[in-house]
Amino acid sequence: MWRIWFYFDIRRVLVGMHVALAVLAFTIHFILLSTDRYNWLERAPGVAAPVQAAIESSEAPAAG
Repeated sequence: MWRIWFYFDIRRVLVGMHVALAVLAFTIHFILLSTDRYNWLERAPGVAAPVQAAIESSEAPAAG
């Protein structure tokens, strides 16, 4: 296995691997952001409504 590095430059291989993994990570994240279920930046109206209702119902009424 060590002989393979005679044919490939280790620096270029590592840079190429990092670039490929970064492209893969960005692709996965942009695919997730394009869906309604997994978009954490702009929640769908149906997802945020139960959370907001739970927050409002747990608040104590203001003392008058």
